[in-house]
Amino acid sequence: MKLQKNNYRPEMTSAGIEASYPVTVMDEFGNTRETHITGERPLTIYVDKQEIVTLMTLGKYPELLVIGYLHNQGFIKNSEELKAVQVDWDIDCAVVVTRNGIGEWEEKLEKRTVTSGCGQGTVFGDLMDNLDEIQLPTPTLYQSSFYRLLHNIREYNEVYKKSGAVHGCALCKDEKIEVFIEDVGRHNATDAIAGHMLLEDINGNDKLFYTTGRLTSEMVIKVAQMGIPVLFSRAGITQMGMELAKKLGVTTIARAGGKHFLVYNGAETLVLDAKPPVKTKSPTCNLNKSNDKSSLRERRNREGLST
Repeated sequence: MKLQKNNYRPEMTSAGIEASYPVTVMDEFGNTRETHITGERPLTIYVDKQEIVTLMTLGKYPELLVIGYLHNQGFIKNSEELKAVQVDWDIDCAVVVTRNGIGEWEEKLEKRTVTSGCGQGTVFGDLMDNLDEIQLPTPTLYQSSFYRLLHNIREYNEVYKKSGAVHGCALCKDEKIEVFIEDVGRHNATDAIAGHMLLEDINGNDKLFYTTGRLTSEMVIKVAQMGIPVLFSRAGITQMGMELAKKLGVTTIARAGGKHFLVYNGAETLVLDAKPPVKTKSPTCNLNKSNDKSSLRERRNREGLST
């Protein structure tokens, strides 16, 4: 991720909206009660009067989402290229004005790859062809620090705990969570964090990226574009996600929770300084299982049943 050298910010609205809304529901016993549902709004992005895409979003950080999306799709390299980002929920639109226009519009919009992201994300232009240009640092990750990070992440997921139906993503350093954003799709939350990094001049070289969703090719590409060398999730990883992680040098850790994790790429970057004790089966437990099987066999014989 290329960062600007000053504190410039484009002219922006602050149009974040409520993440959840109260509703009345009926449970399985026929009782009514109050609960909350997660918001979801369409947001159509226009850049220099050109319609780009419509995203389905929670709407909590729309300006960050727009900026991060444009960066991760290769439309902009830094926020200095933007003159204004204006979000208007009355018409469900985000209007972006650039300083010098976007080059190769037709080529970028003509070539699209539909991804496996929630809501079917789209990768524009030749991003898939230019992955060799990405160079990431080789991190050193301590198991003890990673365990503390996993513990700290449990304190987040505010919207999910209240109404569910969202994914959460976090920008982390060591065992600390620097930014945590939720949205209806993990790719939206990722783009919003990318927008935050762009505006705040945050370098990704010493960061880790967390998502509650699966580690797909789209997630690996986005994180690599943000300059972040470590990607981890409580969910699983896809084949193409793993292949791209190996190609781009992204350390990928899936099924991470408690004291458990699986490293799919970059095992050499992990310092195992806090190995959990190996669980062994108790002889008493095995004896009890053997006795249970014998009892079941005897009962079947008495009842005239075959084993």
